[in-house]
Amino acid sequence: MCKNFKRLKSVSASVVLSLAIVFSTSFTGSGVAAHAYSNGAVSPYSSNTSADSSDSPVTSKDVIYQILTDRFYDGDTSNNIPSGFDSSLFDGTGQKYRLYQGGDWQGIIDKIPYLKSMGITAVWISAPYENRDTEIDDYNSDGSINKWTSYHGYHVRNYFATNKHFGTFKQFESLRDALHQNGMKLIIDFVTNHTSRSHNPTLNNANEDGKLYEPDKKPDGSYALDANGEPYDYNGDGKVENLLADPNNDKNGWFHQFGDRGNDNSVWGYRNKDLGSLADFSQENSSVVSYLESAVKYWSHLGINGLRYDATLHENPAFVKGLMDSVNKQSTVTQFGEFFIGRPSDKYSEYCSFPRRTGVNNLDFEYYRANSTCFGDFSTTMSDFGNMMQYTQKDYQFSNQAVTFIDNQDVPRFGYQQQNQKPFNASLAVLLTARGIPNIYYGTEQYINPGTNDNNIGRIFMEKQSSFNENTTAYKLIKKLSDLRQSNDAIAYGQTSVLYSDDNVMVFQRKFYDNTVVVAVNRQPDRSYTVPSISVGLPSGTYSDYLGSMLYGDSTTVSNGKIDSIGLSGGEVDVWSYNAAATETPEVGDIMSTQGSAGTKVYIYGRNFGTSPTVKFGNTAATVLSSTSTMIETTVPSGAVHGDNSVTVTNSGMTSNGIVYNVLSGDQNQVIFHVKASTNYGDNIYVVGSIPELGSWDTSKCTEAMLCPNYPEWYLPVSVPANTTFQFKFIKKDSSGNVTWESSSNRTITSSSSTTGVVDTPVYTWSAN
Repeated sequence: MCKNFKRLKSVSASVVLSLAIVFSTSFTGSGVAAHAYSNGAVSPYSSNTSADSSDSPVTSKDVIYQILTDRFYDGDTSNNIPSGFDSSLFDGTGQKYRLYQGGDWQGIIDKIPYLKSMGITAVWISAPYENRDTEIDDYNSDGSINKWTSYHGYHVRNYFATNKHFGTFKQFESLRDALHQNGMKLIIDFVTNHTSRSHNPTLNNANEDGKLYEPDKKPDGSYALDANGEPYDYNGDGKVENLLADPNNDKNGWFHQFGDRGNDNSVWGYRNKDLGSLADFSQENSSVVSYLESAVKYWSHLGINGLRYDATLHENPAFVKGLMDSVNKQSTVTQFGEFFIGRPSDKYSEYCSFPRRTGVNNLDFEYYRANSTCFGDFSTTMSDFGNMMQYTQKDYQFSNQAVTFIDNQDVPRFGYQQQNQKPFNASLAVLLTARGIPNIYYGTEQYINPGTNDNNIGRIFMEKQSSFNENTTAYKLIKKLSDLRQSNDAIAYGQTSVLYSDDNVMVFQRKFYDNTVVVAVNRQPDRSYTVPSISVGLPSGTYSDYLGSMLYGDSTTVSNGKIDSIGLSGGEVDVWSYNAAATETPEVGDIMSTQGSAGTKVYIYGRNFGTSPTVKFGNTAATVLSSTSTMIETTVPSGAVHGDNSVTVTNSGMTSNGIVYNVLSGDQNQVIFHVKASTNYGDNIYVVGSIPELGSWDTSKCTEAMLCPNYPEWYLPVSVPANTTFQFKFIKKDSSGNVTWESSSNRTITSSSSTTGVVDTPVYTWSAN
C-alpha cells in the first residue's frame, strides 16, 4: 500500500557519492595488533588476549548481564571529570539522574567476582567509544531548563576514541581480558543509526550538534594513534581530531535530513526520519556504509564476543545485512538489535522477519510485553503468556537466539511494576528456563524499585543504591538456573510445550531429544492451586525440585509419562530436570551465525560430536577447524549451494538432525531499485530475481514491499552479492497475495564491485500486460 509523502530527497544523489575514503589504523602495543581498513576490508587479526580467554560467540547457553557503564560502579575516580569536561555535568551521588555518575570499566572489573558468583557468563556494556560530552538542554513551557548529558553512550561523536568517562583503550582491553579470564564473554553496545541531537525540538528546532569526528590521519591514510591506542595530535594543530560530518552543514549527504518522525508510522518514516532529533545516517550512501562498517570492525576485532545494535527498527535492513556479513567475515560474533515494538503491533511481522532478512537477531520485545502484563500488572493470564511462548517459537526462525528480558534501560524497572517478590521471582525463573538468551538488567537481582515507571530514573547508580547483596533470592536464583542452562541442553536448545495453563498457573516443558526440563509456576503470591494429571516427557521416577525449594517447590513422581497432579502454593515454582545419557548420534542444537558467504566462520552447538566429526552444508563437505563433544568450529564451504542449506554433523557413521543455514551468494552490498507503478488500494510492489537474495524467481521468497514516499515512484535498497550481474523483475501483490508480473523481458543489472558499494537503478516504468 502506498501513501503520499513529501517528495523523497533524491536517493541517487546521496548514494552515488563514492568518496575514495581509506580507513586504516596502525599502532602497536600490548594487546593491540596493526590493522588496516580500506573500503571496509580488514586484514586478518589475531588479538593478543590471554590463553584462557574466549573468542566464541554468545549463545543460548549464556546468561547476559546488561550494564549501563556510567551507572554501575566507580572504580577509577580519576576519569570522573576528564580534561575539558564541564564539572557541573558530573554528580556522583546517584541523585541527579540526568548527569554522569562515575561508573567505568575499572568498576566492572572490580565487580567481576560478584558477577561470576551470580552465574553470569556474558556482560553487555554501554558503547565504548567517545560520545557527545556537552550539556543538552531541554526548555520547558514554564521557563525552566532540564540539563542532560549523554552518560548512556547513545550519542556517538568519534568511533575511533574511547569514552574517557569509562576509561582508556588499555582499560578497555583490561576489562575484556578480565572477563575472559573469568569465563565471561563481552558484548558492546553499538549505534550505527545516528549521531547526537542535531536540532533542539524544545527550542524551535534550533541547530544543536550531531557532529561526527575522527582522529588525525597520517599521509598513508592511517589514523594517528599512539602505542596505547589513543589519538594524538599528528598535524600539530593542537587537536587530536577532525570534523568528518555535520548534519547542519551536510555537504556530502551523510544524513537523511527528513526531520523528526513525529506521528509518521510508515516503514519509510521509521527508517528515514530522525529518532528523537538524533541525526539519522544515510545508510544508502556508500561512504557512510564504508565508514560505519569500518567503525564496527575496529571494535569487533578486539576480541569481543557480541554486538548489540541500537535502534534496528529505524535502520535500512539492506545495510544491516551487509554490516552483519562484513563483521562476520572478520570474526563471527553474536549480533542482535533493538527492534522496539509494542504489543499488539502492526510491525510484528516485520519484527519477526528481521533476523531472517538481515542475520541480526532481536531483543525480544514480544517476550518483554507478555511478561509485563502477565507477571507485572496481571492484566493478562498465564494462558496468554503460554500462548506467546508457543506462537513465537513458530514465528521466530531462531527462537533460541532471541535475547529475552523483563526490563532494560528503555522500559520501566520490573521492580516497580511488580513489588511482590513472589511473582517477581516466578517471572525471573521463567525467563531463565524459557527459550532464548536471557538478559538480566543490572540491579534486577537486587529488586531495584526506583519508585516510578520513568525508565530514566530507573537507570540508578548501583554503587549508591545497592549493597551488591549476594544473598537475595533473585541473585541465588539466577546462579542456580544459569548452572542448569549450562548442564541441561533442554534449556538452551529445546522445544517448548505448554502442558497446562489457566489464569494463574502454567506448566511448560523444554525438550531437546531426551533431555527434558519441566517447570511449574504459580504467579499468585497467596493462592494455592492444583494442576490435574498431565503428560510429560520425563521418564518414570521421582524428581526432586532442582531449586531445592528456593521458590517453595517439591518433588514429583512420574509414572508411565504422567504426573497425577501438582499442588502449587502461593508463588511456587518447581523445576524438574532430566539429563539423558550420551549416545553416538550427534544432536545439533544451534548454529552461529545463521547466514554468511563462503569462508565465513560458523559455530555449531549440540552434543555427541565425538572426537573427529565431519560437517556438511547440504551435500558439500566443510572444513572442521576445531571441535569438542559439544561445539564445532567450521567455515562455509565454497561449493555450497546458495540459499538455505541443511547443516549436519556426522560422528562414527551416525548423522545428526539438520539445522538451516543461509549461504549468501557473495559479499553483500546494496542495489537500490526504483520503479514508477500505479497500484490499487492494498497493492504493493516487490522485486524478484535470479539470485537467492531476490528469491531465485520464487515470488514467496521475493524482497519485502518496496517503499513509496512519493507515489507512484517506489524504491527499495536490497542486499545483493557484490560484483554480480543478475536479472530481476518487479511484481505486484494484492492484499490477498495474488501476484501480477511485469510483461516485459527480464531486466539486468550489475552490482558494485566494492563490498560497501551502492548502485542506484534507473527509475524504471512498470510494464503492464
